[in-house]
Amino acid sequence: MKVVVVGGGAIGLSIAWRAAGRGLTVTVIDPEPGRGASGVAAGMLAPVTEVHYGEEDLLALNLESARRYPEFVAGLEAASGVETGYRACGTVAVARDADDLAALEELVAYQRSLGLEVERLRSSELRRLEPGLAPGVRGGALVTGDHQVDPRRLTSALVAACRRSGVVLRAERAVAVEACSVTSEGGAVDHGDAVVLAAGAWSGALDGVPAEVRRAVRPVKGQVLRLRGPGEPPISRNVRGAEAYLVPRHDGEVVVGATVEERGFDTVVTGGAVHELLRAAIELVPDVAELALVETAAGLRPGTPDNAPLIGATASEGLVVAGGHYRNGILLAPVTADAVAELLATGVAPPEITAFSPQRFERVLS
Repeated sequence: MKVVVVGGGAIGLSIAWRAAGRGLTVTVIDPEPGRGASGVAAGMLAPVTEVHYGEEDLLALNLESARRYPEFVAGLEAASGVETGYRACGTVAVARDADDLAALEELVAYQRSLGLEVERLRSSELRRLEPGLAPGVRGGALVTGDHQVDPRRLTSALVAACRRSGVVLRAERAVAVEACSVTSEGGAVDHGDAVVLAAGAWSGALDGVPAEVRRAVRPVKGQVLRLRGPGEPPISRNVRGAEAYLVPRHDGEVVVGATVEERGFDTVVTGGAVHELLRAAIELVPDVAELALVETAAGLRPGTPDNAPLIGATASEGLVVAGGHYRNGILLAPVTADAVAELLATGVAPPEITAFSPQRFERVLS
């Protein structure tokens, strides 16, 4: 079976690698495989800390993908020879003032009502756990089950694993999908038995994409910062505040993110966003002020009306969608890849993606 994957981010590459492992012949079309939104992401794998009210189906999918992550990265690192930076560091959610604390208490109660493991911490306990936090923090919560991965290393590993698995990576931009074929900007046409649309925020911009998919996926801008010091970062765990999060790496890097902006396909880094992210980060972890600001970047998350992904077959014969992952693209790579590879190989969608059919928007957005 021949499969053409449109999009070479974490989702598209993971699908290609898993599909090749099932014996499928796979071509990935992307102008810069491993870049895009995946290259800007911070890599927090935090289904519990980032749970949102009313998103219980998405929570279940996030938890399942987080459960698969250790095996996924172990296999990927073995297949590629590239380390992914995966580690089970946990996350602390931090309340900076009384308003933050009230919101955090409400969130912890909601998390516990769902059976999630969350430990409430007083300010003194929080600072013993993370001495780099500001002295004035009011309290917080610890989620030991949250993890992290370095998305840039992850996508580098996926590119290497795909190549070793026989996946063809074509550095071109797709412009249209039709009848199990993909047309690229240069006029080349790739034919397959199936096409997987995993082009992130650009999934709706291709000609031939079903109307319900085109209208469901939109770009949501996110700006992030990368800072670096000469030694260990001032924190050892992911830190999430009301206005920013910080993700520390072993190599001394700290990623600070991220804004949420409805600005279409704009990827300009703005002074105001940099200022606000730095201010929020320093209020949580004062020593961030001593780190070197080494990079600012903006990426486009693929958002949907219900913040949940589109995974599965469409009404167009042979077209499968794996998009709209919004803020969970890195986290959902393992479960999405496994599900789509299963669908391609057997024609049967596994139950974990039933609630995320792309066709659920067919009537709502018509």
